[in-house]
Amino acid sequence: MRRYWIPIAPVSQLDENPVRKIRMLGEDLVLYRNTSGGLGLIGDRCLHRLVDLQYGIPDERGLRCPYHGWLFGETGKCLERPMEAKPEADIGRSLKGYPVEELGGLVFAYMGPLPAPALPRWDLFVWPNAIRQIAVQVIDCNWLQCQENTGDPTHSAWAHGHMFNYVLNRKGETDRMQDKVHTIHTRKAVGVGIKEIYASQTKHGFRKGIKYSTELGAEKDETKEHSTVIFPFYTQTGKTGAPRSEYQIRVPMDDTHTYHICYQVYAAPEGMQAPEQTSIPYYTPPTIDADGNPILDYVLAQDAVTWKAQGPIADRSSELLGRTDIPIVVLRRQLDEQITRVEQGKAPMNTWAESPPIIYGKGSPPDLSQPLLRHTFRGLYHLGFGNDDADRYGPLFETVKELHREIEAFQLGRAAAQDVKAAALAEAGEH
Repeated sequence: MRRYWIPIAPVSQLDENPVRKIRMLGEDLVLYRNTSGGLGLIGDRCLHRLVDLQYGIPDERGLRCPYHGWLFGETGKCLERPMEAKPEADIGRSLKGYPVEELGGLVFAYMGPLPAPALPRWDLFVWPNAIRQIAVQVIDCNWLQCQENTGDPTHSAWAHGHMFNYVLNRKGETDRMQDKVHTIHTRKAVGVGIKEIYASQTKHGFRKGIKYSTELGAEKDETKEHSTVIFPFYTQTGKTGAPRSEYQIRVPMDDTHTYHICYQVYAAPEGMQAPEQTSIPYYTPPTIDADGNPILDYVLAQDAVTWKAQGPIADRSSELLGRTDIPIVVLRRQLDEQITRVEQGKAPMNTWAESPPIIYGKGSPPDLSQPLLRHTFRGLYHLGFGNDDADRYGPLFETVKELHREIEAFQLGRAAAQDVKAAALAEAGEH
């Protein structure tokens, strides 16, 4: 993990408070923005009397301890000790200090050996003509339990299908699942007619999916690709440039707590302009209702409860794996291979001395020639489908619904124009 740039906070959190306590990779740190606009990530205790620097005062050059004003710069070095005989003398001791950079509305930290690799420009962070919002949560379990979820394409049938159905029935909200393209029905279908689960390593992670057979009960013989895994802690759902795509990012705060980020991107198609966005807002999707009961009627909450239900750290020695876990095995082997590379003094995958302008997690630029499909529910939030995702709690949800409404109208209009053109060409050909 210390060979990678790790997202530690939305930039917009520093707009609310320029000093924030951060726990990452088992360390307690303080992230701050100084009055010159620069960022720093340093140890959380002043060297003087061990005061917690989350209460520190931003300065032009760094962060001052609120107790006696000792000033610490972005490297953790003490720059000034007011009221001492030699205020700016080098005292020979420093706090920890880690490099931080901004990208796509997130603050990233590099906590490993120097020199640091380049901060990679993964496509969703830099894709143009889109609006974004960021959901952040703390999940009370080991990060790998969360990440392994992405290597499990069949869990949708029960966690997001049958359990979802059960939850809505108990709540008396059966009207929410009447539409045949509701996520419940598409998720249940995931488990019907499975012929084979496949998984294989790729340039940036691994791909996986399910092959279906009509002989086993599927509606048709087909292969369905699942979300893309980008090593070490990214998952991409939806294709880049779609009306809705997302990175799910799971990074370890410590052994039993995970910082979980849903980086949600809503792109407009070529020929249409997305709304202007000056900053990327964040939010925290709720997991407990007013009565203290778990909220389980949206997809991310269903995932989170199953991760936590495995315990703080799952004992994998007592598991009983089956064929649905083939991608899990690939994920674990890939992790083990990259750990071995680091032990041998080699660079792990997905690290660059200089990042390309854009890196496609799926390995190649997306094909955006296909119009919005009616069954793609995550492109139809304006028709009610966004109510089943964490996005519904986001500050941009109404803006996203309006964008989806405009995208649908735009694409239907473009399709109609193409039909008219094709008919005119056909008629001209007849004459």
